[in-house]
Amino acid sequence: MPGFDYKFLEKPKRRLLCPLCAKAMREPVRVSTCGHRFCDTCLQEFLSEGVFKCPEDQLPLDYAKIYPDPDLEAQVLNLTIRCIHSEEGCRWSGTIRHLQAHLGTCSYNVVPCPNRCGVKLSRRDLPPHLQHDCPQRHLKCEFCGTDFTGEAYENHEGICPQESVYCENKCGARMMRRLLSQHMLVECPKRTQPCSYCSKDFLYDTIQSHEYQCPRYPVPCPNQCGVPNIAREDLSGHLKENCTTALALCPFKEAGCKHRCPKLAMSRHLDENTKLHLGLMGALVARQRQELVELRREVEELAVGSDGVLIWKISDYSRKLQEAKLRTNYESFSPPFYTHRYGYKLQVSAFLNGNGSGEGSFLSVYIRVLPGQYDNLLEWPFSYRVTFSLLDQSDPSLSKPQHITETFLPDPNWKNFQKPGLGRASLDESLLGFGYPKFISHEDIKKRNYVKDNAVFIKASVEIPQKIMP
Repeated sequence: MPGFDYKFLEKPKRRLLCPLCAKAMREPVRVSTCGHRFCDTCLQEFLSEGVFKCPEDQLPLDYAKIYPDPDLEAQVLNLTIRCIHSEEGCRWSGTIRHLQAHLGTCSYNVVPCPNRCGVKLSRRDLPPHLQHDCPQRHLKCEFCGTDFTGEAYENHEGICPQESVYCENKCGARMMRRLLSQHMLVECPKRTQPCSYCSKDFLYDTIQSHEYQCPRYPVPCPNQCGVPNIAREDLSGHLKENCTTALALCPFKEAGCKHRCPKLAMSRHLDENTKLHLGLMGALVARQRQELVELRREVEELAVGSDGVLIWKISDYSRKLQEAKLRTNYESFSPPFYTHRYGYKLQVSAFLNGNGSGEGSFLSVYIRVLPGQYDNLLEWPFSYRVTFSLLDQSDPSLSKPQHITETFLPDPNWKNFQKPGLGRASLDESLLGFGYPKFISHEDIKKRNYVKDNAVFIKASVEIPQKIMP
């Protein structure tokens, strides 16, 4: 082995260091011909390479001229060092010759387990290992008194039949483990048991209270019709559908018949009261018809726009234009719309073949005021600016759309802008509302994409000052 590589309290003198390994010489030898000294192992390794010269002066070297140097070895062994486990915490220091004796007692030195379990550990960790961890330690079970090795005890621990344990169902009972399975099977009040009627599992101490509400628990018919053992969850169906003694309401109860009798007598009641039931159904139909009318009106009112803008699409334009040419003063009506949420109700009408001075060659548009829900809250006459537009449907990326637009301010003296009555306005030309009989000619309407996919779009908008907004 090379020289001693320990932590010296004082740096060894140079004459004590091996020239080959630069460490304090272990088992030093002296070359008598030149006087140089080396570790015996270091010099043997050097000469094993076939070079028989002194490593220091390269003079020829003879094996017979190499001798041990006990004086130098004594000086080396008297050098003071720290324990090889000093970094782990050992504070011993002494000469090299006393190191082995110290390691025989050093608490940081690694030693094999005396039980021959194969583990090596520091001497200070040996007691807890022998007491708790060594698989070859000897232990006795405190419950059954059997002797075990440590490894066998770990396997026995937790299964000893003599150990006192609590019931796993947490009923509070405590017993030896060998009695536990019998207890949990037939004695424990917290054991699970299936209901005899619905087959669901319940705790033994709650199954009796479950039977008071079990849906499959058999109960008798309260009408004493004679059907035995009806499941609780089926009782309502039995009373409603099958029980012959249960009282039933007349099938025409929704129409107003309040007769109640046993089911067996119901057919007789129906036979004897056909005229009454027919009258009740007629009255019910009349009420429902009125409700439908009111609901339809409410739905239509909810569908009306309320932002002061209408965009009216007239589809199937060519057919409707031909129909207008065949029927004099044929007028088409837009959906109604409100100027604002609680505002005026308006409607646009169009004569596709023209009206008045535009008849036969123009598209005419008009706007009229309709009776609205909030008329009693509004100022009259209606006097807000109205704008009509026929929308150009050309692709904006190819050319700028050229909408046809006209704007007017209503004449407050004109009767059509006064507060409207409840009846529908007459088709008399004087009641058409205000508009433009020559809004756009049939020739001009063809010049751009005012008609596209056989449809035209007419836009109407009303300028409402912010002050009248609710």
